Amino acid sequence: MSAEPIARLRALRAVTLRSTQCADSGEFYREVWGLQQVEADRGAVWLRGSGDEHHVLQLEQADQNALGKIAFALASPREVDAAAARLAAHGVPLVTEPGKLDQVGGGYGLRFADPEGRLVELSAEVDAVVPGDPYGRAAVPRKLAHVVLNTVDIDAACEFYTRVLGMRISDWSEHQMAFLRCNADHHVIAFNQAEFASVNHIAYEMNSIDHFMRGIGRLKHNGVTPLWGPGRHGPGSNTFGYFADPAGLVCEYTSEVAQVEEDAWLCRVWRRTPELSDLWGTAGPPSKDVRSHMRGVPDPGYSAWWQS
Repeated sequence: MSAEPIARLRALRAVTLRSTQCADSGEFYREVWGLQQVEADRGAVWLRGSGDEHHVLQLEQADQNALGKIAFALASPREVDAAAARLAAHGVPLVTEPGKLDQVGGGYGLRFADPEGRLVELSAEVDAVVPGDPYGRAAVPRKLAHVVLNTVDIDAACEFYTRVLGMRISDWSEHQMAFLRCNADHHVIAFNQAEFASVNHIAYEMNSIDHFMRGIGRLKHNGVTPLWGPGRHGPGSNTFGYFADPAGLVCEYTSEVAQVEEDAWLCRVWRRTPELSDLWGTAGPPSKDVRSHMRGVPDPGYSAWWQS
C-alpha cells in the first residue's frame, strides 16, 4: 500500500533565489518591479507583494544563479508535524526537522529536498503582515503566481510532486511541460524538460489585466523592455510579460490565471504551436534570447551551499 501525500498544500508562499547580482536585483525588484522591501542583511534581501504574505521573494548573493528554496504554506504546526512523519513513510529524509524556523518571517516548518536537490520548505504561522495595497490600485505584484523549473526528467519530477506533495497536474504542453496545482490556481509549479536542472522563471500575479499592462508600462518607462510579451498563454489562460532581472534571471508579470474546479476540470495535452503559446498573437513565439535566459545555468542543488 503506497503512502499518502504528506500534506494538503494551501498555497505557494515564497521563493528564494541565489543571485550573482543580489544588490542590483534587490534594487530592481524594489524600485522597478514593484515589490516592497521587508528586510535586508549582508548579501540578502526579503521583498513582499501587496498581499498578505510576509515576503514572496528572498534574494541571496551567490557565485552563480540558482534556486535557493521553494516555500509552501500549510494550515498549522500540527500539519507540519504530520508531514514530517509522512515524509519518513515516503523515504524522504528531512534537511530541517519540524520546529520554529530561525529566519526572517519566522514560522513553524520543515525542509527537505526533492529528487533533483531542490530545497522545499513547508511552513505555518509565518509572521502576519497587513495587505500593502488594500484597495488594489497600485500596478504592483499581489503574490507569487508560479515557479517554473527546468528538469532532466519531467516524469520523475511530476511523480514526486503528485505522489509525495499531493499536487495535481492541470495540463501538459505535449511532453515538454507539465503544469501542477495545489489549490484553485491552474498552476503554482511547472516543469520544463531540459538538459539540466535550473530555474526557468518566476511569475508574479497582478490584480487585473489593467494592473498587468500598467506594470509593463512602468518597466518600459524605466528602460526595461520585455523579453517576450505581452501575450496570453493557452495552458492556464494567463497573460504574460517576461523580463530579465540584473542577474539574468527571468521574472514574469501575469494575471487572470485560470481557476480550477476540481470535480469538473479535465487535464488537457496542448500542442506546442505559436498560436497556442500566445493566444493573442501579439508576442509571437519565444526568441532564442528568451530561451537562452530561461535555460539558465546548471543548478547543483542545495547540498552545494547549504549550511544547517
